[in-house]
Amino acid sequence: MNKFAKIALASAATIALAACGSETSDTRDTVRGAGSSTVYPFAKLVAEEFVRDNPDFGSPIIESIGSGAGIAEFCKGIGPSTIDFANASRRMKKSEYDKCAANGVDDIVEIQVGLDGIAFASAEGGITMNLTPEIVYRALAAEPYGEEQTAKLWSDVDSSLPSKPILVYGPPATSGTRDALKELVLEKGCDANADMEAVKEADEDRHDQICTEIRADSAYVSQGEQDNLIVQKITGNPDAVGIFGYSYLEENANRVQGLPMNGVDPTYENISSFDYPGARPLFVYVKKAHLDAIPGLKEYLAEWTKMWSKDGPLAKVGLVASPADVMTKSNAAATEFTSLDPADLK
Repeated sequence: MNKFAKIALASAATIALAACGSETSDTRDTVRGAGSSTVYPFAKLVAEEFVRDNPDFGSPIIESIGSGAGIAEFCKGIGPSTIDFANASRRMKKSEYDKCAANGVDDIVEIQVGLDGIAFASAEGGITMNLTPEIVYRALAAEPYGEEQTAKLWSDVDSSLPSKPILVYGPPATSGTRDALKELVLEKGCDANADMEAVKEADEDRHDQICTEIRADSAYVSQGEQDNLIVQKITGNPDAVGIFGYSYLEENANRVQGLPMNGVDPTYENISSFDYPGARPLFVYVKKAHLDAIPGLKEYLAEWTKMWSKDGPLAKVGLVASPADVMTKSNAAATEFTSLDPADLK
């Protein structure tokens, strides 16, 4: 779709929305978004504050369906039948942007709304371990270093660990948390083995499979896109380990305990400094063509900027504020709507 067509579509949507004043099959008067389960509670809190500050607008509709699924929905096209923004707990991939562009979604605003950490946790008073990326990889990989996965107990992975069954409740394949787990933990643990460099040089696809494919037996249990379900599972079993966003650890601090990684606890300070190995940025992607067409979209984005500071409302529910230079850039993106440069994506 060319630029002129996009402008025409946005203008037509604006006129129709103003004329109708209510949602129909052709138009709508509410902001809509979907994506990451990690970003979801923050996006919902922003939506609630947006409604209080802007009573003339409808309440935004936001779905928790996972980063990958949210971006896929976002990339389906432009117009009132498509969502306005996607939440993601990892950065958009170049391949995803290309799919967006093929459907006419090639003018996108990228906003880093804050930081999060991939927290490994157990029930309060439950199993305790000092994890490392290598330990996690050897415990969870389908083929650790290309070999058969035989570990049943944590002590099978490392003799210093408890002689307890490996039982990990974690995110599904569609989740940005799963992507970040692969990139920030599993790949690092895999590449700690010097032989993996030779495998990568010989066959990069095979290297990726060895390093990121998670075992499919009962040692790793996918819990869907609701991280609260993982919290429930581990609080019901003192030997279980859960993987979810840091905000869920903070929200349930009286029920669960964070497990250190490389001796570093998953805390606000350690994530903000990137001392914690699982620290990661969180994003919101917005269609520029929808900014003038969908009532309240600009105002909803502006609400984020009022809430994401270190002492702001989002920090109180677990969002870690971005570094000052990143926050300056994010403020500009959320208010001036600077376009994403696809050359920056991988």
